[in-house]
Amino acid sequence: MGLRACSIAAILICSSQVVVAAEQSATRRVSCSVVRFYVAKYSASAAESWARSKGASEAEIEAARRCLRGWPIVTAQN
Repeated sequence: MGLRACSIAAILICSSQVVVAAEQSATRRVSCSVVRFYVAKYSASAAESWARSKGASEAEIEAARRCLRGWPIVTAQN
């Protein structure tokens, strides 16, 4: 019985780590289309603040900024 409980606990811990890793990689691999969408919907500063709050590095922020070069920034109006 103890071995079964330990096995189940190990499986649950491993699966939760996989979910956390998947959530982290989702914020890191964002296409230029997604960057442009959220900048248009909110603003560049709001999108950057959100990315930083999710742990985006300076290099990842710069990569997102490159997506916006040559693209007219238009934000949604209330």
